[in-house]
Amino acid sequence: MVADALMVPLVEPDAEGIDPARRRELQERRLRGLVDRLLAAGGLQAARLTDAGVRAGTDVSLDDLDRLPTVMKRDLWDHYPDGLRAVSAEDVVCVHGSSGTGGRPTLVPYTAADVDIWAQVMARALGGAGATRRSLVHNAYGYGLFTGGLGVHHGGMRLGATVLPLSGGMTDRQVRMIVDLRPDILTCTPSYAIFLGEALAAAGIEPASLRAGLFGAEPWTNGMRAQIERLLGLRALDIYGLSEIIGPGVAAESLDSDGMLNVAEDHFFVEAVDADDRPVPDGTPGELVFTTLTKTGMPLLRYRSGDVATLAGPVPGAPRTLRRMSKLLGRTDDMLVVRGVNVFPTEIEAVLLADGRVSPHYLVVEDRRSAARPELWVAVEQTGGDASLAADLDTALRERLGITCVVRVVAAGSVPRTEVGKAKRFVRWSEGPAPVAGLDG
Repeated sequence: MVADALMVPLVEPDAEGIDPARRRELQERRLRGLVDRLLAAGGLQAARLTDAGVRAGTDVSLDDLDRLPTVMKRDLWDHYPDGLRAVSAEDVVCVHGSSGTGGRPTLVPYTAADVDIWAQVMARALGGAGATRRSLVHNAYGYGLFTGGLGVHHGGMRLGATVLPLSGGMTDRQVRMIVDLRPDILTCTPSYAIFLGEALAAAGIEPASLRAGLFGAEPWTNGMRAQIERLLGLRALDIYGLSEIIGPGVAAESLDSDGMLNVAEDHFFVEAVDADDRPVPDGTPGELVFTTLTKTGMPLLRYRSGDVATLAGPVPGAPRTLRRMSKLLGRTDDMLVVRGVNVFPTEIEAVLLADGRVSPHYLVVEDRRSAARPELWVAVEQTGGDASLAADLDTALRERLGITCVVRVVAAGSVPRTEVGKAKRFVRWSEGPAPVAGLDG
């Protein structure tokens, strides 16, 4: 595996390495410009700003940002299909989106300027992973309405690297391209990285050319990081984004960011807040709230992402002076309350993957068949035949979570796999057969 790089060149030194005080002045100017744009566009966000007593951009500052109204995904659904578009239809050059409830996606219009911003922040993310103009980026994120594939594509081209646009699935072809073209950078979901690593191992292939990978689009823990690095022999780095803000590239881990993700905060101002929308101190878990300082197609002021993480300042003495966010701890809407205890599925994953006998294939099941007594079931596949695994995991989970989980070791292949999209690692079970064969046996 590639050794840690202590100094990773900056793709845009004036943005990534600027003095934080100067960056804050830029953010302040851009915030006021954003408010003026929103007021001029009219609509939902303008009305909420007016109700809050804001008449112009000069009425706001970063110091009192938390007094301004927020927007949520529900607001986008309520204004489907145009969402909160702030420009004329003629200025929109593409539309991306994510899946929603009831078959209604969240659609996001992009102007040419927005696509340029996206390419810019993705080029920085790839550069932070060690990609250069000499790199070949094996891009196995899906292309289409989902922002993953095209986000990496835009950024790789902006950086001057060669992008191989394989998209998701077709694993045999992915393996062949890794062997034949010897890419140094891999981009895909973390669950597909494991799937691909297992396919390479099954074929007896060691992917010696790979140096680093950017894996995102679903929460994953450091335990899964270790699994990916073991399978693929590369540095596994996290990347974060959401289509409402820009897509991938909102934040990304770099080789020198000490395990956290650098936020592209010249374009996306980030806050962490509690359930009452009050700021929480650095290091305290909170819901991430983003303000798109420069976007024009669908600019958002204080968008509540639903994602939970902690914030921190830059690594002391590092060339990147950007604020950082932790890996996602969970989502406000997937936090489970089991017998009065708050549990994020990622906490369960951290326990499972810390045990070397557990394969990366598992499923957390919230059993709601009896509303009076919900249970947490954990179905795991194991790498060996140790009969004590279930009991050991039961003890470890009880110590970590403070509640008892029902652990079942199931047959290899029982937990569903996917070659495309995001892996399903958590389900709710209210009726019907068990979601995994052998779970309730």
